[in-house]
Amino acid sequence: MMAATPTSTSASTPVQSPPPQAAVNAAAPAPAGKTEPAPAKPSPRWQKYSTPVVAVLLAVAVVTTITRNWNAWEGGRVEQATDDAYVRGDLTPLSTKGAGIVKDVKVSDFQKVHKGDLLVELQDDDFKAQVAQANAAVEAAKAALENNRRQRELQDTRIQKAFAGIDQAKAQIAAAQAGKEATWADVVRTRAERNRQEGLIQTQSTTTQKVEQAVADEQRNVAQAASRDADLEQARTFLRTNEINVETERRSKAVLESQDLQLLADLHAKEAALAAAQINLGYTRIYSPGDGNVGERQVRPGQLVSPGTQVLSFVANTKWIQGNYRETQLTNMKVGDPAEIRIDAYPGQVIHGRVIEIAPASGSQFALLPPDNATGNYTKVVQRVPVKIALDDSELATKLRPGLSVIATVRTRR
Repeated sequence: MMAATPTSTSASTPVQSPPPQAAVNAAAPAPAGKTEPAPAKPSPRWQKYSTPVVAVLLAVAVVTTITRNWNAWEGGRVEQATDDAYVRGDLTPLSTKGAGIVKDVKVSDFQKVHKGDLLVELQDDDFKAQVAQANAAVEAAKAALENNRRQRELQDTRIQKAFAGIDQAKAQIAAAQAGKEATWADVVRTRAERNRQEGLIQTQSTTTQKVEQAVADEQRNVAQAASRDADLEQARTFLRTNEINVETERRSKAVLESQDLQLLADLHAKEAALAAAQINLGYTRIYSPGDGNVGERQVRPGQLVSPGTQVLSFVANTKWIQGNYRETQLTNMKVGDPAEIRIDAYPGQVIHGRVIEIAPASGSQFALLPPDNATGNYTKVVQRVPVKIALDDSELATKLRPGLSVIATVRTRR
């Protein structure tokens, strides 16, 4: 009664899948006489991560060792090489100092020149006129100075004449004083004689003629004494006049001497103006500053140029190598170290040289806008320091052209 019909369950009950073979084998009874092996123990989970961890630690150790010692390894190398190196030379732009019109260009493009060779000439007519005008001003100043010198000589003569007048006046004063004393002696004598004759005339002991003669002598001597006094006063006046003349002439000479200083300063100013005019005249000719080559001509005859107009570029014969080495390569590098130069323009040729200068700062410090690492984010960048290398073969150096690419190798230890 409890049995269910098979048709009613087949639709609602899912069909069971057959058991797996492993389960069947496990459920099946072991054959008689055979011992079942014990199951293996599972390994710990950390063992499967040990190999990657060790590999990572070794990699970190290698990277750390290389990072910490790379600069020392690089700086300790005997040969320090860089391909950031180029041929360098003195490139001088030649420009005009004043305005003018180009009269002639004496050289062609890229021509070889020697020191003192005339390169460019400007029209100089107006500059020559300025020189002539300044020269005339100098001559006029010299003439004024000479005239002042002659006037001072004339003034010295006048001063000497005034001193002679003083001596003459003093002599006249002395003569007048002596004459006055002699005349007053006669006045005293004749006055005494008059008094004596007048006394005698009263006693009738003398004649009237003698009395009159005594009176006349006294009056004559008194008049002569008055004349001597006038001569003495005149001599004293002449002395004062000459003393005043001496002082006047001395002051006039002092004025001329002060004018002499002024005229001398004016002469120096005129000579300076003449020198400036001659210098400006010299600026109408541009000469080669040394031995070398010129670049492309920038002006042509008849062209109007202004101050500062570049007419040519001059490249001196002296050449050198500038190698921009990383700062980590300068550990043992010093002035005098030998160098080997390989120039791309001369493949396979090794040129020898030596280090003559090492820049006092990195190249970034000489840039137009030096970096300021005190603001914003910072990323460390290996700096490069210019190193100047002179070539042993000076004849070959003259053939090089600035800007050629070079591979420079410096031996830091001999």
